[in-house]
Amino acid sequence: MKKPLPIGVSDFKKLIDGGYAYVDKTLLVQEILEKGTEVALIPRLRRFGKTLNLSMLRYFFEKAEEDTSYLFKDLKIWKKEQCRALQGQFPVVFLTFKDVKHSSWEKALEHFQILLSEEFERHRYLLEGDTLSKEEKESYHAILRKSGSQTLCEQSLRFLTKWLHHYHQKQIILLIDEYDTPAHAAYVGKYYEQLIEFLRNLLSGCLKDSRHLERGVVTGILRIAKESIFSGLNNVTTFTILNEEFQDKFGLLESEVKELLEDYDLADQLPQIKKWYNGYRIGSCAGLYNPWSVLNCIYKKGALSPYWVNTSDNALMKQLITKGTEDLKADVEELLRGGVIEKTIEEGIVFPDLEKNPDTMWALLLFSGYLTIDATPSYGTPCLLRIPNTEVSELYRSMILDWFKSSIKEPRYRMLLNSLITGDIDTFSTIFKEFMISSVSVFDVPAEESEKIYHAFILGILIGLKDQYEVKSNRESGLGRYDVMLIPKNPQDLAVIMEFKKNDPFKKTDLEITAASALKQIEDKQYAQELLDRGVKRIMCMGFAFDGKKVLIQHKLTNH
Repeated sequence: MKKPLPIGVSDFKKLIDGGYAYVDKTLLVQEILEKGTEVALIPRLRRFGKTLNLSMLRYFFEKAEEDTSYLFKDLKIWKKEQCRALQGQFPVVFLTFKDVKHSSWEKALEHFQILLSEEFERHRYLLEGDTLSKEEKESYHAILRKSGSQTLCEQSLRFLTKWLHHYHQKQIILLIDEYDTPAHAAYVGKYYEQLIEFLRNLLSGCLKDSRHLERGVVTGILRIAKESIFSGLNNVTTFTILNEEFQDKFGLLESEVKELLEDYDLADQLPQIKKWYNGYRIGSCAGLYNPWSVLNCIYKKGALSPYWVNTSDNALMKQLITKGTEDLKADVEELLRGGVIEKTIEEGIVFPDLEKNPDTMWALLLFSGYLTIDATPSYGTPCLLRIPNTEVSELYRSMILDWFKSSIKEPRYRMLLNSLITGDIDTFSTIFKEFMISSVSVFDVPAEESEKIYHAFILGILIGLKDQYEVKSNRESGLGRYDVMLIPKNPQDLAVIMEFKKNDPFKKTDLEITAASALKQIEDKQYAQELLDRGVKRIMCMGFAFDGKKVLIQHKLTNH
């Protein structure tokens, strides 16, 4: 009988006790101990196993009434004698902020009060005996009742670590999961400064006084700039996806995916699953799979779907790209073609800088999983970035398609595509001109914009034809490189070759002349050769001439 899949199960004890499938990442314990870092900040991609890993650490280290050593006896860490001796030896404070996503500071603070109250409840035994003074017990009860002031909330973890240390006569393990999720929500909800000040006081209070701390592990998606939250803390070491440390402890290796697929009789699906969910890189560990998507794909008996991208609000990503410069949009086009772009990555992110500093935006896309590194960068050198896999590429494509659909309503959009593939270029030209005018509300394209951006517009529109056509861009054929080619999956259907030219603002050439030049280039460079080699007979050649928002199209139909 196959083991149940742990979709949505992030409590390690529940996972092991419930007999769920588990990819063994327990050697994370050994690496944390050997690293010797007092506080490790480990940002990793969404849905890459951070919460489960921290839950595992809690059950490994925590001194509890119930013996939890049985959870680990069949796992890799139990073979490490020095690590095994530390199982169940420490008081542990464990908090996850993964659900603190609110539209106002008041609601966020209320959620923090609930989380702190629950953790204090776990350690209610501290109220027994004379470990705490009368005043300390009053503060404890105020936190339990969620009636304490904001200042008391901010100091609560400092108090709890101190009291646990005194009670157990043992330094504590502090685990904070998804520390940056509230910051993301606060930026969107416009209470960022209040949230950052609260987090700075809450975390600095318990991390700064290292007398009470044995080890701390903090996870999240982003490394928020040190001066924002970890100001003045010299004991925090950050290990991002650009570093070698912990590179195989989050996400799935191909060997681990192969084993899972064999267990669920899906081994023959590996090539497709690799194309859809593989492609991430952490440090020098290439070829990592997205765990969430792989597990959901197995659960759905191998059905390929964008499971990961459907679990998150992509509004911020869309907002940043739509407001981006023409260079940014050209970069997105290059990425969609399967290309690689070179960018300087700011490892410390300050959310208010996102719209001011393009490097910050690329860092957000990288650390969130919308891009990945193509190679491990040397210190001080730019990163080579690419879209990791089909799943994420589909997100970019659907996002661009949404923008175009918002400019041209669905019936007109469908008419635009149908007129193109049926050879009704007059109708196509009319609707396309409407699109160019209306799209100004979506893309701020200046009159002097390069033809690269017009190219990106066209590619976005043509996404709607991907079921019937193979859309190729900037590929070699004949004696040169065409701009866009629509290759029909049925050779009997109409093929389309497009060439784009922007009017020279200094020469003031007529659009007709520019469009004719584009059309002639298709013929002179023999771009149709690739189509002819595939047995396609009917070919529509189209020359586009642009001048700001003005566009003129000339066309020629050939039958071979």
